[in-house]
Amino acid sequence: MSKLKVAVGFLATFTAGVALATAAQARDLTVVSWGGAYQEAQKKVYFEPFKKTGTPMNDESWDGGIGVLRAKVQGGAATWDVVQVESEELAVGCEEGLFETMEFSKIGGEQAYLPQTVDACGVGAIVYDFVLGYDKDKLKDAPKSWADFFDTTKYPGKRGLRQGAKTTLEIALMADGVAPKDVYKVLGTEEGLERAFKKLDTIKNDIVWWKAGAQPPQLLASGEVAMTSVYNGRIDAANKAEKKNFGMVWNGALYTIDSWVILKGSPNKEAAYKFLDFVGKAENQAKLSENIAYGTSNKDAPSKLAPAVLKDLPTAPENMKNAVEISVPFWLENIDRLTERFNKWAAK
Repeated sequence: MSKLKVAVGFLATFTAGVALATAAQARDLTVVSWGGAYQEAQKKVYFEPFKKTGTPMNDESWDGGIGVLRAKVQGGAATWDVVQVESEELAVGCEEGLFETMEFSKIGGEQAYLPQTVDACGVGAIVYDFVLGYDKDKLKDAPKSWADFFDTTKYPGKRGLRQGAKTTLEIALMADGVAPKDVYKVLGTEEGLERAFKKLDTIKNDIVWWKAGAQPPQLLASGEVAMTSVYNGRIDAANKAEKKNFGMVWNGALYTIDSWVILKGSPNKEAAYKFLDFVGKAENQAKLSENIAYGTSNKDAPSKLAPAVLKDLPTAPENMKNAVEISVPFWLENIDRLTERFNKWAAK
């Protein structure tokens, strides 16, 4: 092959590479959330109004998993910019350098947000609970606790649980009589783990596993399950949008914080900060809580809500009274080991 042909071939390849890189950089901002009723509420109060400010954006959804984010960032072809992550994903991703350091000066300053929602790599999006959900039309005698959830004699029917060790083991221990405040103390022992799996054995044949947050309300609506663990906002949304008569039990609820992060190397950092500034404003966060019952991160958002809305939020004092915060340190230390153990148990 002549030197000229080689040079021409190299130039063509190089030009194509530059064009691809330019195209990647020129793409619109992409924001990723959890789908279902929650993302529909976000579209209404965050995404569509934000687009009208003049910044084009797309939204996608995912089901979580730090491996997904690793592949996006380390593969060098990330197609996402701003992602809503769970607390463990925030901690692990921050440690591994998967996220940009959060510049709070660009989104109203740290002082605008609740302290527990401020992180080096992220800013709080929502405070939400895993609660016990049921259909009031089908269960006239309302369940009051996770112990009732496991009582298939008094309450016949299948049970919905999120597939995985996290939340499932905590729920099993509370059902077995462990006080919410002692859950992680007990779960941190071999005896406690045995106790949780032994309790799960009692309803193993009645469990319907779910993965995506949109599934539990569907399982309740179809009658496939009599009760399910479910994100509190999904129950609220089904009642508002679909006129369902679903109930939820706050006793023994498991609460946590989701955060917004910017993926490392995003070509849309400026647009990402414009988006985070917009969704961080108190008046916009209040609108989210009005559309789906999740707490938010801006300190001033609750003051813009009616008492009737506030009482249904996870952050209402009455709802927090007997709730358990999902322990990030516990799950960071144990997630791999307990996921493996859970999968073996589930496969038996």
